[in-house]
Amino acid sequence: MTNAHEIDYKLHGDDMQFVEIELDPQESVIAEAGAMMYIEDGIQMETIFGDGSRKNDQGGIMGKLLGAGKRLVTGESLFMTVFTNMGTGKRHASFASPYPGKIVPMDLNIYGGKIVCQKDAFLCAAKGVSVGIEFQKKIGTGFFGGEGFIMQKLEGDGLAFIHAGGTIIERELRVGETLRVDTGCLVAFTKDVDYDIEFVGNIKSAFFGGEGLYFATVKGPGKVWLQSLPFSRLADRIYSAAPQTGGPRKGEGSVLDALGGLGNLLDGK
Repeated sequence: MTNAHEIDYKLHGDDMQFVEIELDPQESVIAEAGAMMYIEDGIQMETIFGDGSRKNDQGGIMGKLLGAGKRLVTGESLFMTVFTNMGTGKRHASFASPYPGKIVPMDLNIYGGKIVCQKDAFLCAAKGVSVGIEFQKKIGTGFFGGEGFIMQKLEGDGLAFIHAGGTIIERELRVGETLRVDTGCLVAFTKDVDYDIEFVGNIKSAFFGGEGLYFATVKGPGKVWLQSLPFSRLADRIYSAAPQTGGPRKGEGSVLDALGGLGNLLDGK
């Protein structure tokens, strides 16, 4: 028996994509707050606790509160929005990427009913897909794993859509094959992939090589999706290029700009 609504979709665009969902009468799609681009006449919006899946509904009000409360740990809102076609014919709702990258459709039926993804990767899904937290096995992962620690799990038998920054690559890992990945570059993986956080082990590399203190390690069998431009990396670049407090820099390409941190010191900052 299919629990999730069977939605159709079409992807538009290249680097700033949006997904157009086609809804039959009484079909619904769930989405993060702020993801909607447009909806056609006849589609009704409703704000709900959690994700509206049967998994949360079975526990009554406590189940809904628990499902919504878990989302706070991931830094997301307590609420999600459900878009339902209340008309008599087909209607469309569209959801846009939050920053340059790609939207990746995930048919959970193909991947054994579960995908684990970065906490900010989820965009929208057919109603019936459960959105929750994937707890890690080691407590150290929680304290020191950085942005790669808090993962979301998408469970069910319907379509879900995640967003990745920059270029996305899909890797099929053989049994025992391992990848060490920057924690921000790991977008998603299938349920059989073994995931952990690994200390770099070389303080000089961590502090002077420009890399983080921790890697995400993923071991097959299974499939992983990697992104070339995590949002945190994009935000850091934008912040570093913005004029600092106390007046603008001397201009891009200047000697002080080329000196970086030393230039800031000489510039009186």
